[in-house]
Amino acid sequence: MDKSVLSVGVLGLGFMLLFTAFQTMGNIEKVVIDSIARDDTTFSGDGYVSLAIIYATFAICNWLAPSVVALLGPRGAMRLGSLTYCIFTASFLWPQTWLLYAGSALLGIGAAVTWNGQGVYLSRCSNSSTISRNSAIFWAMLQASMLLGNAFVWREFSGKTEINVDTRTLLFSVLVVVALLGVFVLFGLPEHKSAHKPGRPLAEIHSAMKLLVTPKMGLLSITFLYSGMELSFFSGVYSPTVGFTNALGAKHLVGLSGVCIGLGEVVGGIACGLAGTKLRRDAILFGGYIFHAIAFATILINLPDAAVFGETDATSLLNPPSAALALVAAFLLGLGDACFNTQIVALLGGVFASQSAAAFALFRFMQSLAAASGFAYSTVLGLRFQLALLATMGALGTLAFWRVEWRTRAEAETICTETEKKSLRENEIE
Repeated sequence: MDKSVLSVGVLGLGFMLLFTAFQTMGNIEKVVIDSIARDDTTFSGDGYVSLAIIYATFAICNWLAPSVVALLGPRGAMRLGSLTYCIFTASFLWPQTWLLYAGSALLGIGAAVTWNGQGVYLSRCSNSSTISRNSAIFWAMLQASMLLGNAFVWREFSGKTEINVDTRTLLFSVLVVVALLGVFVLFGLPEHKSAHKPGRPLAEIHSAMKLLVTPKMGLLSITFLYSGMELSFFSGVYSPTVGFTNALGAKHLVGLSGVCIGLGEVVGGIACGLAGTKLRRDAILFGGYIFHAIAFATILINLPDAAVFGETDATSLLNPPSAALALVAAFLLGLGDACFNTQIVALLGGVFASQSAAAFALFRFMQSLAAASGFAYSTVLGLRFQLALLATMGALGTLAFWRVEWRTRAEAETICTETEKKSLRENEIE
């Protein structure tokens, strides 16, 4: 087997196992922590606050992580960073408020190191002709993690209206073991040496700051912020909201909702890969916003406003709410997210090819910062206000992406026209 394909397969397997633990925890954290607080009055942790700390720390440490990758190499950085995912998951076996928040901060640091190492390693084991294939393989394996972990949650939560300590202990123990298996797989990554010296972190930060004030990146910042806001909503807010809606009657819908989101991500990733050669980036991204808009409207009529905060007997416009509609909305959230992320990555790789490191650093920073903000405002904003905010930012982000895409195409056409005119003048002279 080609060493490149083998390396990407090992990388994808390691991340699939690691994120089976983390993405499952993110999806159910609010529900699980609320059940812990009911059993232990000394515990005052909040799932949204925990997730906000993770993404805020990730955003800040994203600028420092290249130094760690340069020091340890991408394999060493991923191995070190992946251990923090195990520590965070294991902390739920001994629920303490201080430990929850300390583990969240530690995970944010580890995630920044892990993802920077992943980007460097994937680029080292790829070339210009294989990077798209390798990225697609990695994406599909990574998103499969949402299917595996949440399927287990669905099974364990079936028929339960309360998540008791025995269920939680079994769930956390299994997820810790899965995360450790992911770390073990990452220790088996084949080595790929780079022919280029690593860039200086301070120089990369300076380059990113200069790029940030350009018109194109200024517009794309709106799209980046929306991608982070919808990330926080589908990954840690929506499924708990489904679980907190007592009229739906079953906690296993939390896991099933996560499965549907993961299925939407996988289907969307494959569909975008196939459509990428036939449709323009702006058309695919617009399709993603349409999927999200339908999902937002469905959620608005189906789930009560107060379900974001905890268990409620309230209902929304549809009474009683529909479990089927809740799952359809989950699938559409994943499908739309895949459209946004694949097209943002494609645009950055094409338009900012000469400044790709700085462009992707800005994208990761803004997305993570917006995700942290999303989890933070979820502690005080009801579901309806959040949906209105998401719909508005999504529309603005889509328009901003269109503007950059159209401007880029116009510039390319202008260059082609000027080149043709210059060629004609040279031919006339001859």
